[in-house]
Amino acid sequence: MEGLALKPYEFRFEKLPKPVLSPSDEGFDSKNVYNPAVVKRRGTIVMLYRAEAKGENITGRIGLALSEDGINFTRHPEPVMEPEYGWESRGVEDPRVVQVGRTYYMTYTGYDGKTARLCIATSKNLLSWKKHGVVFEEFPFTKNGIPNWTKSGAILPEKMKAGPFKGHYIMYFGDSNIWLAYSRDLLHWEYEREPVLRPRGHLVEPGPAPLLTEDGILLIHSEAFHEDGKLVYYTHAALFDREDPRKLIWRTEEPILGPTFDWELHGWVDNVVFAEAMIEHGGKHYLYYGGADRHVGLAVGAWRRKDD
Repeated sequence: MEGLALKPYEFRFEKLPKPVLSPSDEGFDSKNVYNPAVVKRRGTIVMLYRAEAKGENITGRIGLALSEDGINFTRHPEPVMEPEYGWESRGVEDPRVVQVGRTYYMTYTGYDGKTARLCIATSKNLLSWKKHGVVFEEFPFTKNGIPNWTKSGAILPEKMKAGPFKGHYIMYFGDSNIWLAYSRDLLHWEYEREPVLRPRGHLVEPGPAPLLTEDGILLIHSEAFHEDGKLVYYTHAALFDREDPRKLIWRTEEPILGPTFDWELHGWVDNVVFAEAMIEHGGKHYLYYGGADRHVGLAVGAWRRKDD
């Protein structure tokens, strides 16, 4: 383990055997529903999920669903976000949402059919969203020969209180390596040029919003590996220094989650569990994930220090 300075966490999550959200029979989410953001608002659990329709070229709209127990969801009949601009003409994808004050901040991917770009939108009510555009118009990394490719931003929803980024918010982003960005207002961001987390296999990609713990900044993320000729996505975690969020302290060796159920092994993209949202509910952590890019799954559990 890289730079291990403490005994690692032990994660214990149990997946529900059936999805908590699946494609509708018809409409904007009739082909795939996956990769959600989940937050609590006035006691209600709100899910914002990537939705795709049968027979369309659009790779994503954002739908909304509500739940009292975190398991049974009722859908809003229309998407709450759709493609509007050229840089997102083919899709608005993979939302992640945090609340700071009275404002919700959504990072999402805008896709124009060629390039994926990290974007930000804000809302007061989770229904109507104001788009603030592409975060990084230029980015010195080329993916699959495509320049300025950025996506998947996970924001720590409180300012750093010490260290080189004191007074700034931070965000982990990227879907090949993971980089660090920082901001004073959550809308305008600068980035560190060197990745803070590199892949051990095919890629790493941030998941839910990072958590500030007594040991450091905990980032749950996805890692993908080539296994027996297949690309398989797992859920892992990494811990960064509380004062210097660039400094990796520890990362999991064994995955927290992996694809085992048929609806995780077979779908739009096979062999995928892709965690993007986590909330506390009923004294436990609810970790929501996309299953094979077709369904939304839920794992319930917790983690602890092994020496506790």
